[in-house]
Amino acid sequence: MVSKAFEYERKVYYYETDKMGVMHHSNYIRLFEEARVAFLENAGLPYSSLEACGLMSPVISVQCRYMSPLSFDEKFVVETQIDSFNGFRFEITYKIKSRNSGKLCAEGNSQHCFTNKAMKPIRIKNNYREIYDLFESCCND
Repeated sequence: MVSKAFEYERKVYYYETDKMGVMHHSNYIRLFEEARVAFLENAGLPYSSLEACGLMSPVISVQCRYMSPLSFDEKFVVETQIDSFNGFRFEITYKIKSRNSGKLCAEGNSQHCFTNKAMKPIRIKNNYREIYDLFESCCND
C-alpha cells in the first residue's frame, strides 16, 4: 500500500534567503517542486520513469499562501499529498512547517495534467494502467 501523504524534510540554505534574512518568497514554489518529485519517487512514480514511458506532467497552475517566514538554517518539513486525480489531471497540496517552532509557514497547491512528449493532453487509464493505479492509490479523494 502506498502512503497517501509524504513528508519532505531539509533546512533553509543561505542562498535561499533575502536581505531580510528570511527565505525569499519565490523559493517556496521550488520547495513544492522538490517535495512533489520526492513524493512521486517515494510512491514508485519517479519522473524519470514517467518520462521514459513518454508521459509528461506539466504544471498548469500553482498557488502559495505565506504565513510565517523560514530563516537561514531552519529545519522544515513539506507535507505533500495528492488531493484529486481523474486520470487526466491531478492536484497536489503542500504544507510547509517549521521543525523549530511547529508553525505553518506556507501552504499551497499545484495542478498538473498528463501529456505526451509533444505536449498533447492524454488520459492515462487505458494505456498506462499501472501508473494510473499508483496515482489512484496515492489520492485522497
